[in-house]
Amino acid sequence: MLTKNKNFQPKKIKPKNIFLKLQIALKGFSVYDNFLDTGKVISVSDGVAKISGLMGVRAGERVKLGEKMVDGMALSLEGNTVGVVIFGNERDLQQDSLVHRTFNIMSIPLTIKLFGRVIDSLGYTIDGGNKLSTKIIRQVDTKAIGIIPRQSVNEPMQTGIKSVDSMTPIGCGQRELIIGDRQTGKTTIALDTILNQKQNGHLFCIYVAIGQKKATVSRIVKILKNKNSFHNTVVISASSSDPATLQYLAPYSGCTIGE
Repeated sequence: MLTKNKNFQPKKIKPKNIFLKLQIALKGFSVYDNFLDTGKVISVSDGVAKISGLMGVRAGERVKLGEKMVDGMALSLEGNTVGVVIFGNERDLQQDSLVHRTFNIMSIPLTIKLFGRVIDSLGYTIDGGNKLSTKIIRQVDTKAIGIIPRQSVNEPMQTGIKSVDSMTPIGCGQRELIIGDRQTGKTTIALDTILNQKQNGHLFCIYVAIGQKKATVSRIVKILKNKNSFHNTVVISASSSDPATLQYLAPYSGCTIGE
C-alpha cells in the first residue's frame, strides 16, 4: 500500500545543471562517420542517377557510385535528392547501391606528359601506355578569363592551306569555327592544321573527338604519328560508344587543358 509523504518536496534543478548533465551524458557519443557524405541510389535512367542522402555534397562535385566505384558528378541539388550524371556503365549500378563523396569538384590532371597521349574525358589514358601521375589538377567548369586580361592576338598561325591562309588570317589564341555538312572536309582541315604546326615547337594542339568512331580516332592518331606530329598533340576521345555524359564533358576537358 502506497502512502503519500506530506513532507516530500520536489528537488529544483537549475537549467544550467541540466545542460551540464546532458553534456556529460553525451560525451563520447558519436554518430557513425561520414553520415552526411554517403547516399543510396534510388533510380537510374538515361545516364542520370537519383540519390538519397549526400546532404553535404556540392554542385559539380565528383562522386563514386556502387561497388565498382563508377565516376559521377553531382549536378541537380534538390530538397531530398541529388541528381548525379554517370560517367561509366549504368548497368553496374542497382537500387540501394552506396554513393560516396570525394570532396573534389570535377577536375582533370594536368601535366606536359599528356601530349603524345590519348585520354578520355576524365583524364585517364586509354592508349594502352603507362598511367600518368601528377599533383596538378584543374577544375573543368571554371569561369573563362575576360577579354581585357587576355593577351592580345599578335602572332599568326598558319594552317598550311593556301586558300585558308590567304583569305582568313588566323592568330594564335583566336577562335575560329570550321562549319560544314558531312563529308566536306572539316576534320581534314583541322588535321592539316595540326600537321603544319610540327615546325613550331612552342605551339601545342588539342584534338577533341566527340561522337566519332573509335576506328576514326585510331586512324587520326596513326596519321599524326606517321607525320611526326603526335609529340605536341593530345587527343581527347569521347567516341560514339561512350556514354553521352562523357561526350558532354569532353569539350570542357579540352578547354581546361588549353587554358
